[in-house]
Amino acid sequence: MSWFALAFFSALFSAAAALSQKQVLRKMEAFDFSLVVSVIVLVISIPLLLTMDFDKITTPSMLALFVKSILGAGAFICVMLAIKNLEISGALPLLALTPGFVAVFAFLFIAESLSTNEMFGIGLLMLGTYILEVKSNQKLLDPYIILAKSKFHRYVIGALLLFTISSILDKVILKNFKLPPDSFLFFQHLFLALIFFGVSLLRDKKMEVRIKTMKENKELFIWVFVIAVLTFGYRWTQIEAVKIAPVALVLSVKRISVFFSTLIGGKIFKESGLLKKAIATAVIIAGTLLIMRE
Repeated sequence: MSWFALAFFSALFSAAAALSQKQVLRKMEAFDFSLVVSVIVLVISIPLLLTMDFDKITTPSMLALFVKSILGAGAFICVMLAIKNLEISGALPLLALTPGFVAVFAFLFIAESLSTNEMFGIGLLMLGTYILEVKSNQKLLDPYIILAKSKFHRYVIGALLLFTISSILDKVILKNFKLPPDSFLFFQHLFLALIFFGVSLLRDKKMEVRIKTMKENKELFIWVFVIAVLTFGYRWTQIEAVKIAPVALVLSVKRISVFFSTLIGGKIFKESGLLKKAIATAVIIAGTLLIMRE
């Protein structure tokens, strides 16, 4: 299978997962959902052990991956809280701002220069965000002020910051530590499951009762299982595509998932202002593509 087909399937799986998450999170707490999904994804990942080269697994790479997984767990929870409490057509396009955050952070903290394309791309990201959030009779900066002050939009901003640091660590782990993708995927899923399980023991003693209730609700459990399969699917197809093609090309194709999720999700959940949100999403994706070309 070609890298484009793999990346396109990753986009479809990602969009389907996001739409299913919105459906399930109407009936389930975000943390309970994250714990159950992480455990199921780990079980699905077990066959990766058969292809793994254990000689390439080192203690430093595992420590770095564990730190990365902590950040990833925090980002996942933030995304689930955003999807649960915001319109999906308003929350998901904002998550496509990650490449812009990565470019700016790399410029500020590791002295990476910004090209003309990257600066123009960041400008498009800001414009797309403005279009997405602006309402009639607002002052020029009001959309950004409201975005910063909104309780639920803070989950999106938190996810963006955590994804930004996590993306930089991905580069370090895969490039500097030379950890193979299958090992990366399996141990990331193992660490995520352990992190969510450990926090659940400290956070809420009643969680076991709620999870038991979920198991008794067969329809809800099926939805969660499907989401876990889709989650593993979009992560695995993305890694397989990266083996064949440059990561920037793969991620560029995968960004199509945001457009799918915005339009289809907006229709399914009967959200307002879909035309404006579709235009904003297109502008944000255009900015993302410009940044990733570098």
